[in-house]
Amino acid sequence: SDGAVWSWGFGGSGKLGHGDQQHQPLPKKVEAFAGQRADEGSAGGEDSRARTADGAVWSWGWRASGRLGHGDTQDQLLPKKIEALAWKRVVAVAAGGFHSLALAANGEVWSWGFGGRGELGHGDLQAQWQPKKIEAFAGRRVVAVSAGYGLSIAITADGAAWSWGMGASGKLGHGDTQDQLLPKRIEAFAGQRVVAVSAEDNSNAPTP
Repeated sequence: SDGAVWSWGFGGSGKLGHGDQQHQPLPKKVEAFAGQRADEGSAGGEDSRARTADGAVWSWGWRASGRLGHGDTQDQLLPKKIEALAWKRVVAVAAGGFHSLALAANGEVWSWGFGGRGELGHGDLQAQWQPKKIEAFAGRRVVAVSAGYGLSIAITADGAAWSWGMGASGKLGHGDTQDQLLPKRIEAFAGQRVVAVSAEDNSNAPTP
């Protein structure tokens, strides 16, 4: 409640944010956030994110495929602000297996990291080393986002659910197993107003 961030567990690649790669068997405060108030945190496979009260996004840990959003190939042992989003007020962040999403206060969605299954939503399979706006949502206001392993989900202000990325096992909800390189509305929810969504490694659970 005081806005402090605590981390524990496996510390490889600096994912705990304590400036080293030591494992932490007990929760330890991330001192890099001293003087900052964190409102939200999200953990990926080998990296971590936090959003501070001023709307800034911070990332640390393993840098593969640009997943940290800093435009370089350096691991980050301490939290580092993502400067590409410095002029946006971010209201939510979501970390998938190897990619991330940020939802801005104006309803824009930005993505970065590994894009090999279309999970970034830019219409291609390219990795993005810095946050890039998902243009497919132009003219729509996104109100919630979630990221899983190889896929992403969003809710727009009209209560529609959208998904994109890896379609194996029907995990995108479009009635097939096709990958989607751009956000696609989940038509099975037509007539429903979706208010929350969660993307996990192997399944998704939108809540009408």
